[in-house]
Amino acid sequence: MPFLLRYFVFWITSPFIIFFVFLLINFITVNAQSPVFAPAAEDVAQLQILSLKVEKRYQQQIEKLPSQNKKDYVEAYKMRWDNIKETFDKKEIYTAKEAQQYLDKVVEEIVKANPLLQNQDFNCYFSRSGIPNASYIGEGIILFNMGLFDRLDNESQAAFTLCHELAHFYLKHSENSISNYVNRINSDAVKKELKKIKSSEYGRGKKIESLVKGLSFNTRRHSRDNETQADSMALELMRNTRFDVAESLSLLSLLDTIDADTMQTTACLQKTFNAKEYPFQKKWIAKEEGLLGGHAQLKDNEPLEDSLKTHPECKHRIAILQPQVEKYKRASSLKNVIDKPKFEELKNTFRYEIVEYAFTSDNYTRSLYYTLEQLERNPSDPYLTSQVGKILNGMYTAQKAHTLTKYIDFPSPYNASNYNMLLQFVQNLYLENFASISYHFLKHHHPALAYYAPFKSAYNTSIQIAKE
Repeated sequence: MPFLLRYFVFWITSPFIIFFVFLLINFITVNAQSPVFAPAAEDVAQLQILSLKVEKRYQQQIEKLPSQNKKDYVEAYKMRWDNIKETFDKKEIYTAKEAQQYLDKVVEEIVKANPLLQNQDFNCYFSRSGIPNASYIGEGIILFNMGLFDRLDNESQAAFTLCHELAHFYLKHSENSISNYVNRINSDAVKKELKKIKSSEYGRGKKIESLVKGLSFNTRRHSRDNETQADSMALELMRNTRFDVAESLSLLSLLDTIDADTMQTTACLQKTFNAKEYPFQKKWIAKEEGLLGGHAQLKDNEPLEDSLKTHPECKHRIAILQPQVEKYKRASSLKNVIDKPKFEELKNTFRYEIVEYAFTSDNYTRSLYYTLEQLERNPSDPYLTSQVGKILNGMYTAQKAHTLTKYIDFPSPYNASNYNMLLQFVQNLYLENFASISYHFLKHHHPALAYYAPFKSAYNTSIQIAKE
């Protein structure tokens, strides 16, 4: 063998070079992966400016209220304002510029095609909530929850959602609900009923509670009549745009099933937390007896079950809207008009943002549920893997300080069954379980994710608490 060839063979087979090539391949592999999710920074200054602007509008609204029954009007508007203020206090509004610019473009497409909206004072924002909903909350603010946006199939569905909330705003459904509420509580019939209750000998408290319940209003819910009216106007707004009006029906069909469980929690928990050195224990998911532990089931009652949905009566709404859709359908409509790649990118980003927001809002169980949902699709994702450890470490710390109840939801017959199973799992764990599950889960991923700083932090924390 020639000298140069022998030297080359020796060089490429030496242990040092093999190790160097291994490191190089590992570096290339890590950096070739998709960028790891990083939560968008909150623009606190922007939120403060917006909050002050909305509060000024609220104060101006109060000054214009009718003099008759003004005290009741002020109280009702104060309830709505408290709900809006809470949105700002909890930093629910998403301030990332690219996301807002995209949403503004969708809104612009609707507004420029509908002159009746062009002089209206309103703003649309993405909400960081994972609840699959959108709402007009008052004072010209429309929120489009990330938890709904990430379930959509196309931009036309997003456009109909916005048109629907713009209809609520334009038709003053919230203001009309307040007016109706104030008129009812000051009506002769209600005064007569209150007088009758006060003169009764038994059950006064229960009777008053029943009366108040019938009179109360919810700032984020609308009546059946309002929903169908908003659907109808939304279609009128949408038909003037390039969006596909037929997608209004596909959206309503999606909303009808959007509360259905998507994760098999029992199997997911067993697979995720079954470490060789710390096997999964069946007692961790055993249901206890009683209302909370056993998650008592609601009796079969179709109207009641529908009313408990995030979006009730969708089948009824589809039936009413369908003839109008058939009338307006056209071949030139587009399912996606603005920026399909950006639409898909935002959907992916929002799946992570709702995980982060639930955690920073101190709802560890909801954050864990969203995290496990995503891990089923991306089992080696660095952010999600680190988040599991971060949540379990947080639960350990809270449990040790006897404050865990501030950070978790409890099993309830009104929750989805798979979410209840996760809540039961958390209820069944002892302090040492949180520590050990976190440590062994992160240890399994340690060699591969050691480069990722948040993972390293969660892993080191799990080591420390496992020693306590």
